[in-house]
Amino acid sequence: MNANPQHDKQPLLPNRRQAIGIAGATAGLAGAAALASRFGRRHPVFIAANQRYDGPLTTVIEEGLLACGAIPTQFRDRRVLLKPNLVEPTRAIPHMTTHPAVIVAAAEVFRRWGATVTVGEAPGHVRDTRMALHESGVGEALLDAQLQFADLNYQQVAWQSNRGRYSKLKGLYLPQSVVEADVVVSMPKLKTHHWVGLTCAMKNFYGVLPGIKYGWPKNVLHHNGIPETVADVNCSLPRTLAIVDGIDCMEGDGPILGSRKHMGLLLVGDNLPAVDATAARIIGLTPERITYLALIANRLGPLADARIEQRGERWQDVADPFEILDQPHLRVLRDEPTGHFVS
Repeated sequence: MNANPQHDKQPLLPNRRQAIGIAGATAGLAGAAALASRFGRRHPVFIAANQRYDGPLTTVIEEGLLACGAIPTQFRDRRVLLKPNLVEPTRAIPHMTTHPAVIVAAAEVFRRWGATVTVGEAPGHVRDTRMALHESGVGEALLDAQLQFADLNYQQVAWQSNRGRYSKLKGLYLPQSVVEADVVVSMPKLKTHHWVGLTCAMKNFYGVLPGIKYGWPKNVLHHNGIPETVADVNCSLPRTLAIVDGIDCMEGDGPILGSRKHMGLLLVGDNLPAVDATAARIIGLTPERITYLALIANRLGPLADARIEQRGERWQDVADPFEILDQPHLRVLRDEPTGHFVS
């Protein structure tokens, strides 16, 4: 399960070292037929409505993963890294960051399935990770749940070739916890973004790259193009899944200064472009017009609604357009020329 073209939809049977060997041995077999097969079928995205942070989140997340094809026994003895969004947390704006209850619920699912679970993040706007854990409430929640936290901003790193090649970066520095993970789970907060329109599962993976190499707020990536580097990071990670906190979201001047918008949603999927395309439709944006999604269409996953199989709720039944900034580069992300804009 992942958004990585080299591993798309292979069962989670071999461990990471074995998978690397298998990928190398079979690389020469990848061709047009495999590409057509991979994109000839529909990818599932699960949507759960009427969710609350004090509700049965563990049950709902497990149902979502199973609905998207997860096989619990394939996670036994695997290393799962949960990557929430703690970009610039403050207790005054809880709708900016992934809620602790969603993180702990996801961890419980993977623990039940026999995985070793770590929560890891490289906050993009703060150097003091302890402060980020405190202000977000995540630190206390992880302590209560006896979950380990990996500070991805300061971990030992390994250099890896850039598999995306959308930007000019020849490679990426990935923290130890990312390199060693069998599965990396993007756990974003559903938000608007003042530059690219949407920040969700794919954009959230900016937070796996260490600040000690990329700066705060990841200026090296910004200078090499946000769409291009978002695509590069997602092409270069191990197997990935997405569990989206869409309960209390952010609209308007996201990803930091926007307003709270209650949606009561959880989204789950094993293909991140499909998840992000669905999220875009829910908040009233056209996926094909979001620059980083347009770059990876037909490589990492589908954007077309016809190629995404809805599980749980239909996106049309939960859609509620978000306000976005009234800027030319954002207005073009909507089909309608007016409405739902803030100055």
